[in-house]
Order: sequence, then structure tokens, then C-alpha cells
Amino acid sequence: MNDRRRHRTYVTRNTEYHLRGNVCVAVRDRRTGLWLEQHRALGTQFFGSLRLLAYGVSPVYGKAVVGEALCFVRPDRDLITSPLVRIERPEKAVVEAHYPASAAA
Repeated sequence: MNDRRRHRTYVTRNTEYHLRGNVCVAVRDRRTGLWLEQHRALGTQFFGSLRLLAYGVSPVYGKAVVGEALCFVRPDRDLITSPLVRIERPEKAVVEAHYPASAAA
């Protein structure tokens, strides 16, 4: 049985980032509904988020809330998303059908 508590979906205006633990295991384009197999976030570690403030940004390590931008750590160049519009738990069918076997277990 897949434990959905280990999986979260972070939703921005255009993209869904699907994480197992702190690793991005799947990315989906919200407009087309297509899974993006070559997205830069895939396989990268979720580091935290950036809280947008009136006077700049503030890093938030290890978590994210709606309105903040996700930050993924990459060896070549970090990836920062647009602000989150919601955070969800993926449906079991989505985890089983679209996550890599090693991530869905």
C-alpha cells in the first residue's frame, strides 16, 4: 500500500510539483494535464521556500505555505518556482500511475 502521507503536491499557477518526502518525483503542466518527464525539478531535493515580503524575500527552510515560492537545490543551478496557490495530497491512483516505481513504493 502506498502511504500518501509521504506524498505532497505543491501547486503553482501553471505547474504541479509532486514530492515524496523531500524529493520531486513528478511534475505536471496544469494547462495541458501532461506529465513533464524532462522538467528540471525532477529528482531534485526540496530545500524550502522563499517568502515574498514587502521589503524583499525571506528563506524558510524545510517547509512551504501558500503564497511562497518553492526552492529546489540542484548541483548546477537551484530552481525557484512561482508562488504556491495550494498544497494537496495526491490521489492514490495518481501516485500509482504517474510516479516512478521507486518513488511510489
